[in-house]
Amino acid sequence: MEQRDSDATAPPGLGVGMVGYAFMGAAHSQGWRNVSRVFDLPLRPVLAAIAGRDADAVRAAAQRHGWAAAETDWRALIARDDVQLVDICTPGDSHAEIAIAALEAGKHVLCEKPLANSVAEAEAMATAAEAARARGQVAMVGFNYRRVPALSYARRLIAEGRLGTLRHVRVSYLQDWLVDPDFPLTWRLEREHAGSGALGDLGAHIVDLAQYLAGEPVVGVSAQTETFVRERPRLAAAADGLAAPSGQAATGAPRGPVTVDDAAVFTGRLASGALAAFEASRMASGRKNQLRLEINGERGSLAFDLERLNELSFHDHREPAATAGFRRILVTEAEHPYLEAWWPPGHALGYEHTFTHQARDLVAAIGAGTDPSPSFADGLRVQRVLAAVEESARKNAVYTPVQEVPAEVR
Repeated sequence: MEQRDSDATAPPGLGVGMVGYAFMGAAHSQGWRNVSRVFDLPLRPVLAAIAGRDADAVRAAAQRHGWAAAETDWRALIARDDVQLVDICTPGDSHAEIAIAALEAGKHVLCEKPLANSVAEAEAMATAAEAARARGQVAMVGFNYRRVPALSYARRLIAEGRLGTLRHVRVSYLQDWLVDPDFPLTWRLEREHAGSGALGDLGAHIVDLAQYLAGEPVVGVSAQTETFVRERPRLAAAADGLAAPSGQAATGAPRGPVTVDDAAVFTGRLASGALAAFEASRMASGRKNQLRLEINGERGSLAFDLERLNELSFHDHREPAATAGFRRILVTEAEHPYLEAWWPPGHALGYEHTFTHQARDLVAAIGAGTDPSPSFADGLRVQRVLAAVEESARKNAVYTPVQEVPAEVR
């Protein structure tokens, strides 16, 4: 019997190199590993190499997640001929340097959110991405919650006008991993590494979702932020920011200053005049990873809860009052975004699938030569909102306009 050569019909390979291997590195690895087994793609992602500073740890990560090689210098990873796309999963203080170097080396780039630690860095990244675009390269920001099928479907309903003119947008993102005052001082609590605290970590997600779903930017904010625990025990060794399994602070360890916010609350106005309300906290006892939103329009409303991420609540305000109300939409049908490739209706997806969808959209854009979304310009737009929030908070909640993104990088 003739043996079929499967490689003869396989799409061309796309060598992926990842910088970083902790929480986000593991999530991105799963997305890259699975995407071509789920979706038909114009290119086949190949896990070429992963980079990290700790040689033993990065080799272990490569073996665990299926990367062919390990590097201890991100510059060496970028220089590899078998890497055509660089995926950045490092703390924010290194995003700009790595992304710009990768773009200048001719690579496509995926960068975790927030895009950078400052507007100046984000502007430089967006400018580099625009220059690379002329050479056929693409750059995308990893706002993975856009890839929740229910939220993608919500965007479709809003774009179709099912809610009519928008009136209100409310979004909250709450966690509780910092409630313990003796949780150690990881990099996520230091401004020089993280840029900001709950604002950049969680607030970036909800600002992006508000702008994505509404289809318009936030143009001004009034904000307050707070750091409730101002000193924490120092770590003897570095640890991932969300947990410290091997980096628990020793009893009696010296304490260091927390230089970022624990929580941020702010109101905003969208370009159309719609009002928005945002809350981001890592000090909300009992909330592990709760992201909730509601959007109200003249014709109806939508609501979503990440803890029930396969569901969307929809209210059509044009129905008779006697029967009107929110109804549950189970977002598992083949007609819903991304669901054509997954399971029969009623079989739920989870958090990890958003990274597979993210990889799919990026590879599809590379193959088609189109611009991926969210772009670095979108990331810069979010960064400008975060900067306005911090400025408003410094001025005791004074309303602060959001600076527009320059036309040359939109």
